[in-house]
Amino acid sequence: MKNTSVIKENKVFLNLYKRGKFVAGRAVTVYFRKNGKGIRRLGITTGKKVGNAVTRSRCRRIIRAAYRENEAELPLGMDYVIVAREACGGCKSTQISSFLKTRAIPEILKSVNKSNTKGNYNKNNTNS
Repeated sequence: MKNTSVIKENKVFLNLYKRGKFVAGRAVTVYFRKNGKGIRRLGITTGKKVGNAVTRSRCRRIIRAAYRENEAELPLGMDYVIVAREACGGCKSTQISSFLKTRAIPEILKSVNKSNTKGNYNKNNTNS
């Protein structure tokens, strides 16, 4: 995973849950927020509701594989936390990858563009 580091600190996860935006799907939920750094950071969580240890590990593997496929399309300077849901245990990485392509990435890009244009809009209004 190029230009991606792993999120391990609990406070970063909690900050994303509280202050970040999210896109929810049947198998996973993706939380995202700007981090002010030039790299992407990824965290993956799988709770006990997902299944036993084998199922949770499988979910983490298929989420990582789906993320790797779509990593180049995600903007830099963002934190991402992908939370596995109960349906994730029966999914394949292609299903999660298609969710990222069709729903999560467009929503993330829309949010990033909205915040960029919002800042420019306010600057232009103050000069008038």
